[in-house]
This record gives sequence, structure tokens and C-alpha cells, in this order.
Amino acid sequence: MHLKQQVSDAFAPHGPLAQATDAFLPREGQTRMALAVADAVARGGALVVEAGTGVGKTFAYLVPTLLSGERVLLSTATKALQDQLFSRDLPRLAQSLGIALRAALLKGRASYLCLHRMELARRDATLPDRSAVMALARVEDWSRSTRTGDLAELPGLDERSPVIPLVTSTRDNCLGSDCPQFRSCHVNQARREALAADVVVINHHLFFADLTVRESGMAELLPSVRVVVFDEAHQLNETGVEFLGTQLGTAQLVDLARDLLASGLQQARGLAEWQALAGGIERAARDLRLLFGRMPGGARRRWTQPVPEGIDAAAWQSALDALRGALDAAGTGLQWVQDAAPDFSRLLERCLQATALVQRFAEPAPAGCVRWADAGTHLRLVESPLDIAQAVRERMLGQGRPAAAEADAHDEPKASDAAARGFNSTSNVPPERQRTWVFTSATLGDDDRLSWFTEPCGLESAEVLRVASPFDYPAQAALYVPASLPRPGDAAHTEAVADLAAQAVRRLGGRAMVLTTTLRALQLIGDRLERQLGADALGESRIEVLVQGRLPKRRLIERFREGDAQGRPGCVLVASASFWEGVDVPGDALQLVIIDKLPFPPPGDPLVEARSARCEASGRSAFNAYFVPEAAVSLKQGAGRLIRTESDRGVLVVCDPRLATMGYGRRLVQALPPMRRLKTAQEFEEALDELRAPASDDGAPAAITRTSTTDR
Repeated sequence: MHLKQQVSDAFAPHGPLAQATDAFLPREGQTRMALAVADAVARGGALVVEAGTGVGKTFAYLVPTLLSGERVLLSTATKALQDQLFSRDLPRLAQSLGIALRAALLKGRASYLCLHRMELARRDATLPDRSAVMALARVEDWSRSTRTGDLAELPGLDERSPVIPLVTSTRDNCLGSDCPQFRSCHVNQARREALAADVVVINHHLFFADLTVRESGMAELLPSVRVVVFDEAHQLNETGVEFLGTQLGTAQLVDLARDLLASGLQQARGLAEWQALAGGIERAARDLRLLFGRMPGGARRRWTQPVPEGIDAAAWQSALDALRGALDAAGTGLQWVQDAAPDFSRLLERCLQATALVQRFAEPAPAGCVRWADAGTHLRLVESPLDIAQAVRERMLGQGRPAAAEADAHDEPKASDAAARGFNSTSNVPPERQRTWVFTSATLGDDDRLSWFTEPCGLESAEVLRVASPFDYPAQAALYVPASLPRPGDAAHTEAVADLAAQAVRRLGGRAMVLTTTLRALQLIGDRLERQLGADALGESRIEVLVQGRLPKRRLIERFREGDAQGRPGCVLVASASFWEGVDVPGDALQLVIIDKLPFPPPGDPLVEARSARCEASGRSAFNAYFVPEAAVSLKQGAGRLIRTESDRGVLVVCDPRLATMGYGRRLVQALPPMRRLKTAQEFEEALDELRAPASDDGAPAAITRTSTTDR
């Protein structure tokens, strides 16, 4: 039977999916997307699909890929989504479709227990505190029973635990085949299972790590894969830019010093002055960081001249020379003992690699790249391409790789070139059958060609499909833009946002999420809400204020989803950054999303400046071609937290008058789902009151407000 007919039958009202679960409902958009994926699998090439919230895009790409019988690679944005695909979606679908499926889950090495490093940590007398010692004991106990070594299986292990980097490996410190635990290595076991599987689930970070340095073993995997699907593809460009660039960080230097000291004292005590050598690297790294002084978290220092902006050239050169000297001294000490244990030869390689990076950043940046310095607790020196377009065309799609580059690759093989040949290889695929690439997300742009995504990803020639959400947004949701609030540039704006949020949260009894565009606004709004919504005169909490950064993300979301159930106080969650996307809170626990201002890219960011300059150099307006599309996509992602199911109801508040007064505001509104518009504060208050009311008798959600009109 033809694949498209199989897909149509699977999604039919009485098909296998409907028979497998009473919750399945045929959706025209889901079937349309699934048929487009089936067509792409049959002919090969690239397909880009924007599938609105509620379409059911996961099943829409899984059903045709599984029914095709092809070998499939699925890449997601996060490890949590990986786990969901592997543990829930794939087994459920395979059973429904009657398919015998062998699936494998492959994460980055930092997700797996390293038995060798755990042994080193057990003998390390410099563990930070008693809690770290106890956490290490729990890891050791769990290590005796785990089959996979995936740390996500260890209950109660805080993702911020200082023990995790001590019991996991990195590309820098992995000993490879020289490791005494190589045969028992959980990373290698995961790779072996992936090579034998029909469907392999990875994440974008792992994909690009392999694309650049052939680090994960997928260069052997991908040539046998016919279909590659990127879910949550809107994160692909920024993830790729991170991995395709070059970085030197004081954190990795401190790790090098710590590993040097531990290995030296444990395996070659007395053969070198290990404490002095490690201390020299740490001091040089610290002095380099101190050149940058105090900088706000997340701030990037421009670097368009030979030295970063605001740094004295002589002090910069002196700091780099000191770091080179410390690395050279450590390398000399390691040369004497490199044959004593595999750890020492790998440490020597790390010293040489770090020295090469210091030399790279002492020289001018190559054309087409942008440099900057991140100076938080640690310092990161970063050199990055502006986007991933060239890498996608050459290393993934096999388009336009210069002949000279091919010749160079044969003359002087490099890890990145080997990875490129691996990803382009079609040795196990008949020549008439092109590999299929599917890119999908709920948010990929604000125009018909999805240019926000396709241009920086080198996919201008890909087939594009947009599938709208099936939700009844005019009935389920409303948009309110408070006209009386100060503009974002006004010093009083953030306090006004907090006050509006406090009033709305009191009226609704919690059930609210405040999304901020900066960490400064996050702290100010969080603090002000805690003061206004804290304990009453009897000392009883009326509304619980949850603030990003004060608890692990997982615990924040779990508490927020509980809402006011079982007599607990309602919740308001104040968050920024990663909470704008990937947070799924269906039902009444979330009925109000407040966004503090339009999420334009920060104009002073070096990468933003470089991308803007490229737009202007090509004759385009940087504001219209870059800033507005970026804001439109981010705004759409934030708004997407509100309505997650057909029965959800809610109000979106954008506390930025520019959305209603500036010419570009209409374009941004058009990027949002077609919500009803609330014109006045009274209509907003009435809408909040209606959210507390139960659904209508027929089970459909009551309209948010009956007095407003749609303004689209």
C-alpha cells in the first residue's frame, strides 16, 4: 500500500489510532501535516512545517516515518522532550500501529554516569561539602543497579548538584579507548544501541556537537538514516551557532586545573609540583576574569577591536601571556608522566588545546565571524558565525561545498571535515533516494515563507507548510494591551507592570504567569509581588509567588501546576528566558499570562549588532528584517503558554503600549493567535471574573468576554 494511503487510514475516524484510544480525535491539520511528511519521505529533500499549538505535530511526523519502514533520527530541543518521545510517544504509537519497533535514546555524555570519574571523585579529598559527599554516595549506590547510566533515572538528584560534573565526562576529559572502564562505559553502550536501532532519539545539542567535532559517534549512525526530523526546530539556529563557534572559558580552565591536581596527587604524587601547576592555571584564569570587572549576568562585552571593549591592551596581553605560561608549565610537568596513566596523556592534550585557543583569541577574528566576551561568575571568550546557513547547506544538505574545500579535506583530514563527510554520506542509501529532512515547530516565523527560520538555517529552497491551530481562540482567549501603562523606557514601567499583575492575580486567585524580557525586571517584579501578595495579617499566605532562580525549574513548574488544589494558595510564577517556551500547563492552573514588554533583541548585544549590520549591508532595514521578526516569534512563543487544550480559557496581557500605537504593532498582533481584544480595564476585570466561572453546560468553554470586538 502507498505510504500516503497508509497515513490517511491511520488518522481516519475508525483507524488504528482511534481504536487505540478514546482520546483520539481526527484533526484536519494533523492529517494534512502527516501527508506532507509522507510525501517528503517518499521523494526526499527538506520540508519545513509550522504547526500551531494543538495540531498534534508529534504524531503527525511520527506516524508517516514509522509506517515508512525507514531508519529515522529524531532530534528534539531538550532532554525532557527526548524522554517523552522515547518513553511515551514512540511505544504508544508502535503499539497502536502494530509495528515492531527498536528505538534508542542517545544523549550527550554529560547525561551519563562516567564510572572512571566516579572512582576518581570517590578518592578526591576536596569535595565541596558534606551534602556533596552524601550525593556522591547515592550515585555510587545507584551505579550498581542502573543499566543505562542515565542520571535522569536517579530520583531526587538536583540538576544543579556540584557532584554531577565530578561523575560525568566531557569531550575534554574523556579518555576514550584508553579509559580503564571503556568496556563498561555507559556512553559507548548507548551508542551501540543507537547503531542497532530503527529509530534514534537525540537532541539538537548532540547533533551539532557531532557536526562540528564528530564527538558523539553519530558520524557512523547518520549515513544509514534515511529520515531526519527536527522537532522544536525554532531553536536550531541558536543551538547551531553555539556549537559551530569557538569558545575558551575560565570554567574549563578551572576544571583542567582541578583534574590536573586530582590525577597528580592520586597517581603521581611527588613526581611534579601538582599544586603549584594547578594553582598557576587557576590564578591566570582568575586574573583574566578580573580584567572585566563586574558585569550584569548575561551581558556580552563587544569585541570588534584586537581586544574586548573597555579592556586595556597591555593588561590583556599580559593576562594572555600569563595564561600561556601556566599552561606551558603544566604541559611540561605532564610530559614527564604522560605514560604513567591515560589520564595524564589526556590532560596534556587539554593543555595543548587550551594553549591553541589562547593563541587564537590573541589574533584578529576571521571574516564572517563575530566575537564577544561573557563575564558572569566565569569568563567565556566566544567566536561565532552569524547563523548556521552555510553549515546546513554544506554539511547536512550537501549543497555547494567548494571543490577546494573537498581537496583540503583529503589533504589534511580534520574532525569537522570527517563529520561533514559522515553527515553527507549516502553509502547505504540508493542514489535515487535522497535523504529526507523535516523541520517543525509551533513557531517558525511571521510570513508565508517562514523566513525567520528558513533564511538563517539555509533552507530557502525547502518546501514550506503552515498548519493553523485548531483551537477556537476568539472564544477561548483574549488579548489586553493596557493603554495607561508607561512606555518600557520609562523608569516607572516595571513597577506599573508589577502593580497590574498584583491586582489581576488577586482577582483571579493566582493562576498567572508573568514573563519578563530581562533578569532585572524578573527580580524587581518578583520582589514587588512578594511584598504585595505575601502573608496577610494572620500570617497566612494568600498567593504563593514563585520566582525563577529561587528553586529548580522542575520544582517551580510542578508547584505551579498544582495551583490552588487541596486548599493550597493560588500561584503566580514570575519567569524569564527558558520559561517563554516549552512550559506546558494545561487546565485552570494557568489562565493569565502577562508579558512585561515586547521582546525585541537587545540592541547592544554583539551578535545582534553583527546581524543588524549584515541586514543594512544588504540594503534591508535591520529593524523590519531582523528586530520585528525576532520580536514576533518570541511574542508568539510567550503567548503560546496560555492555551494548551480545547477547553483552556485565558487572557494574555502585553504591558507595552507600542503594540497598539506603533505601526509595527499590527504586524506583531497578526503573528499572535486570533484572540479577542479587550479595550478597557473594565473589560479586562470582567474577563478575569468570567475565568473563575465554570464552563458552559455543553462542555464548551465560556467566551472570555461578550462585550469586546475582534480587532485583527
